[in-house]
Amino acid sequence: MNTFVHLFTHSTLTLVVFFPTLAVLPLLFFPRDSQAAVKVYVLLATLAELLLGGWYLLARYTAGAPFPFVRELGLDGQPIPWIPRWGIRYELAIDGISMPLVALTLLLMPLVILGSWKGITKHWQAYGAAMLLLTTGMLGVFLAFDLFLFYVFWELVLVPMYLIIGIWGGDRKVYAALKFFLYTMAGSLPMLVALLWLGWRQHETTGVWSFAYADLLQLNLPLGPQLWLFAAFALAFAIKVPMFPLHTWLPDAHVEAPTGGSVVLAGVLLKLGTYGFLRLAFPLFPQAAVRLGMPLVVLAVIGILYGALVSWMQGDMKKLVAYSSVAHLGFVMLGLLAFDLVAWQGALLQMVNHGLSTGALFLLVGMLYDRRHTKKFDEFGGLAKVIPVFAFFLVFSALASVGLPMLNGFAGEFPILVGSYKSAVLDLRWATVAATLGVVLAAIYLLKMLFLTLWGPITRQENEGLKDLSLREILALAPLCVLMLWIGVAPACFMDPSTAHLGQLLGNVRARIQVPVQPDQVAASGPVTGGSTGPSPARGGVSTSRESRWRESTSRDSIYALIRTGASAPIAASDAPASPAPAGGAP
Repeated sequence: MNTFVHLFTHSTLTLVVFFPTLAVLPLLFFPRDSQAAVKVYVLLATLAELLLGGWYLLARYTAGAPFPFVRELGLDGQPIPWIPRWGIRYELAIDGISMPLVALTLLLMPLVILGSWKGITKHWQAYGAAMLLLTTGMLGVFLAFDLFLFYVFWELVLVPMYLIIGIWGGDRKVYAALKFFLYTMAGSLPMLVALLWLGWRQHETTGVWSFAYADLLQLNLPLGPQLWLFAAFALAFAIKVPMFPLHTWLPDAHVEAPTGGSVVLAGVLLKLGTYGFLRLAFPLFPQAAVRLGMPLVVLAVIGILYGALVSWMQGDMKKLVAYSSVAHLGFVMLGLLAFDLVAWQGALLQMVNHGLSTGALFLLVGMLYDRRHTKKFDEFGGLAKVIPVFAFFLVFSALASVGLPMLNGFAGEFPILVGSYKSAVLDLRWATVAATLGVVLAAIYLLKMLFLTLWGPITRQENEGLKDLSLREILALAPLCVLMLWIGVAPACFMDPSTAHLGQLLGNVRARIQVPVQPDQVAASGPVTGGSTGPSPARGGVSTSRESRWRESTSRDSIYALIRTGASAPIAASDAPASPAPAGGAP
């Protein structure tokens, strides 16, 4: 009890995660007819969460240095037990990998409330409660370092998002909400079976039940179990991303969700899937990740091209932005599957970039819908003459999403393409060329959106009297645009805090990939150690024809991380650590 009192009365991760949940309680005492007061309260609660979380992050951030690995422990300096009999811990931690996504979540929530000010007209107490509970769930996923706790937060996200779509959505809200729920649940159940099996295997190997991330990283699993375990985790994460062909729930959810729901869905929820691949699926099952990597690359490339082409064909502004998410997250998956430091840096940055630029686009679509109650291109045209401030923000956000140099999209996509092309693990040169075509298609469909919405003559009399953006709406958009420009001009400021942790995590993954794993190998406790020669492709390793490229790339990445961060360099493939770092970066 003393431990939890301490965690809730000091600047801790626990307080950052659960403050939004605590903020729900006063909403129960607001009168039903006090909608204006509820709006202000929810906005203040999200701003307080932003200040609380921002203070926690800034207190531990040093410019030009890696963000430290911070693990939340009890007063006795030990991990906090939750269900001791089964080895389940209450374990939260943060490092340079999760920090950017936590910061993105903290920033977006007050902007979402500002963007929902007029669009949500009923049940504001429930809407505010759903948004605050959703905040706790999303932050918990990024900060949980016990797999059972991770799964609890993963499922917690599902309920408030289901309610947001199902209660405040459009005409087909029930259908969209059920589809979102069923798809996500269908992916989550196999993952639950897989993580329970991992806990059992840890008990069989060591005699102790544990779901701790650091403990499960040390399991040396045969290739056979790795394949089905990776498939179970990958299914849950691929649905959440979403990857082609598991993406069909996303357009319906986006189109039917209210503006705030669409912003949170695109800005944060989709990143839970890509984060899951980076944090869990690849480090826990590295040989299986390489064995199944190429099929996933094919799906990522199909997603890039399919998402772009379908966006190009849309006559609905919100559907266009919705399908563009399939393409943009395809780039992130391509970068992650390259198993290259530069590509991983670009992929992590692009997760943030997509939340900023696509979040802004959904806010703008919602603001236009509040005025015209339509999202069809046929109803627009010439709006730049009537609402020039709106036109400025729409053009700026669209160009950032396209990947214009000096804006954030370019700073993320370029490292992904460069790192993927030089990948020493999988031959992704063809995939990089195909993905580059996706960049061209993105320019086509987004410029089409701008042309049909803003330029040309005013074809509808209803558009002549539209009011431009209010101060509230400008305040919701301005922080996003400032960050889009800042990241584009100075991307190193946003990459450096994560480089050392990404490098160490990648070094551990590469070291374990290079170890031959026999199909009938008996699992043993302890980490995998690297060998002097790589295995054949049939045994889950890197092809021998690219082994020299692998070693050269690993050495180059190690030197790069050492120069850029001054921290410990990533571990070379031939120098496996005595024990894998629990969070991609040890304290």
